[in-house]
Amino acid sequence: CIGFIHLFLDWTVTNELTQRKQKPTKLKLRILFIDIVHPLLKQELEKQNHICDTAYEESKDGIEGIISNYQGIISRSRFKIDKQFIDCGSNLKFIARAGSGLENIDVDYAENKNIHCYNAAEGNREAVAEHALGMLLSLFNNLNKADQEVRNGIWEREGNRGIKLAGKTVAMIGYGNNGSAFAQVLKGFNVTILAYDKYLKDYSYKSTMENIFKDADIVSLHIPLLVETTYLVNDNFINSFEKDIYLINTARGKCVNTKDLVRALESGKIKGACLDVLEYEETSFENLSKEELNSDMQYLINSKNIILSPHIAGWTKESNLKIAEVLLNKFISDFPQ
Repeated sequence: CIGFIHLFLDWTVTNELTQRKQKPTKLKLRILFIDIVHPLLKQELEKQNHICDTAYEESKDGIEGIISNYQGIISRSRFKIDKQFIDCGSNLKFIARAGSGLENIDVDYAENKNIHCYNAAEGNREAVAEHALGMLLSLFNNLNKADQEVRNGIWEREGNRGIKLAGKTVAMIGYGNNGSAFAQVLKGFNVTILAYDKYLKDYSYKSTMENIFKDADIVSLHIPLLVETTYLVNDNFINSFEKDIYLINTARGKCVNTKDLVRALESGKIKGACLDVLEYEETSFENLSKEELNSDMQYLINSKNIILSPHIAGWTKESNLKIAEVLLNKFISDFPQ
């Protein structure tokens, strides 16, 4: 009987060890953060036993020297993740950008090497939409000008008479996360909404560019920066509109040719513009290139019918957290425990 018990215990232990060997181990990755994002992302990844390092101040060359030690990288826009960088990252499994676009990543090359690439456009779409609306209302109601005048002791009412948003036709070029969110916040303003998206088949407010050129009063850009969208807004594009229009750009600065925009502002073809992004931004979007502060940029700075902001559409406290959550969920989906 005792011998049987020993045999049973030996079998139990052996069986348990065999099951442990057969049970897959959790995938543990080394991940490098090269830009500051909301701390939740790093905390949650470390809770899953992934190793997270930071290199916020390290140069691109310096990071290329160590990136082969990592399976993942978290970035914003500090530098371009090009073929050379990707080749240095011989063990990379994913590249994640805490933001909307992926234009600073050679996605095709990375995906050909079986590297997952993803962004977090869902994380700040509501903030972008609210910012675009805020800029437009400020422009239409002369709020920036009136605020400065009152602060300087000037009480000018007639000179600050505004125009009404209701009744206008607002056209969105691009109807992804940001375009559709902008349409949502506009729904209560009694406007006509038109949308054109080359890459979508079925979507709300679907229109043609021909109808947009004919009917639009306001044009808002919600497109990625691609070869075909670089300088999309140029003389030819602007002059295709039957009406004089207002322009909103919360997409990418290089989607608008600034010289052509200034020419249209001078002629009155564009009656005003809300620009959160500018052609002259540095690659990281953290500053304007000082070499590019030319006469066209000075014209925008000095114009009363221009609203400018420093690439902060979507840059809210809430979206900062949401972007981290979106990236975490996409990571978990690609690399489940």
